[in-house]
Amino acid sequence: MAPSVASKKSFKSLRDLAAGGVGGVCAVIVGHPFDLVKVRLQTAEKGYTLARWMWCGRRLLGRGCEGWGLYAGVSAPLVGVTPMFAVSFWGYGIGKSLVQTFSEVKNNQYSVAQVSAAGFFSAIPMTLITAPFERVKVLLQIQGQKQLKPGEKPKYSGGLDVVRQLYREGGIRSVFRGSAMTLARDGPGSAAYFATYETIKRRLTPKNADGLPGELSLTAVMAAGGAAGVAMWIPVFPVDTIKSRLQSAEGSPTIGGTIKEVYRRGGVKAFFPGFGPALARAVPANAATFLGVELAHKAMSKAFD
Repeated sequence: MAPSVASKKSFKSLRDLAAGGVGGVCAVIVGHPFDLVKVRLQTAEKGYTLARWMWCGRRLLGRGCEGWGLYAGVSAPLVGVTPMFAVSFWGYGIGKSLVQTFSEVKNNQYSVAQVSAAGFFSAIPMTLITAPFERVKVLLQIQGQKQLKPGEKPKYSGGLDVVRQLYREGGIRSVFRGSAMTLARDGPGSAAYFATYETIKRRLTPKNADGLPGELSLTAVMAAGGAAGVAMWIPVFPVDTIKSRLQSAEGSPTIGGTIKEVYRRGGVKAFFPGFGPALARAVPANAATFLGVELAHKAMSKAFD
């Protein structure tokens, strides 16, 4: 491989990292309140319903009844989201390069199967970052459910405190608890995510007079991104519920034991608490993600090309 080609690929990977980070920050700002509802419903005891959360939510924008209110636990995803999304989009770029190495890509147009394979690959390196940060985020989000006695302080004072306590209680395995379920969720989820985005993006892209693809509008980018978010969550939501329960449970829970416990609580329906908030979050959060990614790429193209 010529040095110039290698340099171009390395520079493209850096751009993917930067654009993914920008998209991730946009996703957290827009989607965190919805994610907070989802996790609370997934991990709550019986009787903790969406209606009860919404009643409390009327006070969250004011003084707040649960710490940071709608943005409780946001510190962990804000700190972790840049490397997490950056690695996701970087991994997707690497995945596309691998697909091109082992299969034929006609006219630089990847098939749905090829995009899906690249999307699945992106979840592998991302899990190393996603699993511990989601463990921290879940614990910070759910501690607001506990009614504190007068003078009692929350168990965790912040993200770093969560990591310290988890490591002290169970070592690195405790910090990374739920990694297998995170990959089981993000592998097929990312495959559906990127495949849906690329497919809808192509259909919405106008043709120039010469028949080649034209410039996609930002509205179309957001539409494709929102659809991608919905497509990601539908097939993997039960896996996400198991992951949230596993990461928030005390002691040393197992995947099998967690699945049995969830099913015992309410059958198949028990695997879908917070499904509505998750889908409600998926559209604006992922529209914002891909909008951030596309704008970052455009800005870097103007600056460096």
